[in-house]
Amino acid sequence: MIVDDGGDATMLIHDGIKYERLYAKTGELPEPEKSDNKEYAIVLSVIKDGLLKGQLDKWTKMAKKLVGVSEETTTGVHRLKQMSAKGELLVRAINVNDCVTKSKFDNLYGCKHSLPDGIMRATDVMLAGKKAVILGYGEVGKGCAAAMKSNGCRVVVTEVDPICALQACMEGYEVKKIESVIADADIFVSATGNKGIIMVSHMAQMKNNAIVCNIGHFDNEIDMEGLE
Repeated sequence: MIVDDGGDATMLIHDGIKYERLYAKTGELPEPEKSDNKEYAIVLSVIKDGLLKGQLDKWTKMAKKLVGVSEETTTGVHRLKQMSAKGELLVRAINVNDCVTKSKFDNLYGCKHSLPDGIMRATDVMLAGKKAVILGYGEVGKGCAAAMKSNGCRVVVTEVDPICALQACMEGYEVKKIESVIADADIFVSATGNKGIIMVSHMAQMKNNAIVCNIGHFDNEIDMEGLE
């Protein structure tokens, strides 16, 4: 059984089977160098390396022994639902993420614990007095905002959903658009599960030594390609 977080292991097996079948028919190999997604390019590289080493049915054999997958995070569940809708999902899947004992606890309290810990380990700055912008106020964003507030930060929330924005307001946070706080905030935390949240055009306006981090699933919440 796969115990997955983000759907990467599930995707690896499914794509492995697809390319094993393609290679058996046509001799065609995956082309990771043509992928514009760095994470997916790694998946394709693993599959390609296996085929070149003569592992022609590795993933197919693995799938035959597979009972199912339990998926623990929001973006992974989205992937599974998309695969299921297309009829591509080869095994049964358990949606752990939407269990209230996961989404209402790990997303909120787990992130509440790990965000300040991660920032302090990586940067060793004092958080008290800093202006922190939390981008997104779902369960993860709620935990992040609470953590920053308890460490003495002045917290601003950005949020497109009017109900979540109202919740942030009722908790005493300022709710603003990123454009209005980009020049004077110290810490930016993307927590949306979406993509293209903090772009290079935003980063160009940030003050020196601003801290940019992502606690959503994929690093494409931040424009890494543009930054490079």
